Amino acid sequence: MADRIRKHDYYAIQVPNRPGAGARILAGLKAEGVNLLAFTGFPSRGGAQVDLVPERPAALRAAARRMKLALGARKSCFVIQGDDRTGALVRTVDRLAQAKINITALDAATAGKGRYGAIFWVKPKDVARTKRLLGAR
Repeated sequence: MADRIRKHDYYAIQVPNRPGAGARILAGLKAEGVNLLAFTGFPSRGGAQVDLVPERPAALRAAARRMKLALGARKSCFVIQGDDRTGALVRTVDRLAQAKINITALDAATAGKGRYGAIFWVKPKDVARTKRLLGAR
């Protein structure tokens, strides 16, 4: 099966960098019925930034209002899903490098049963070109 690359909306939230901050967000979103394609966090500005990639952005926005979460502006990222293999990301990252498109961040992991997934970000000015170059939906 060929890798599937899709452009998705994502939203950032600033939270305290304390145990349980991410768990509370995940539990609240679960209770609200929000399915996430990706959830990633990292230290930022004395706290932590959590990036949420929802399956349905409108559902996340509505849940965030009810949960009183301060979502950042809608931004774009790319999600890759495919069969795991040695060098699974090489073709994608090489195509971007050849086109002089810089990947600003990338996270990837195996998903078990021979599958892998990745999420990556490019600068806003490069989103449309990346989508065309990679044939992302």
